[in-house]
Amino acid sequence: MTDHTAPSPRICPNCDGQASAAITLGGRDSRGHLRTITAHCPACHGTGTARRSSVREGARA
Repeated sequence: MTDHTAPSPRICPNCDGQASAAITLGGRDSRGHLRTITAHCPACHGTGTARRSSVREGARA
């Protein structure tokens, strides 16, 4: 009996699956916490996966 595995999700080529990053702005707030912002990959919008292309190579327009 063969096991069927689900195909692996397509990893975004721009961020290699690391879609979000916390970036420190430097300095601390009044409570002593680091000020950070979250940056998302512009290509995959923070999902880490690439869309499957619906356009086939060699297809006519």
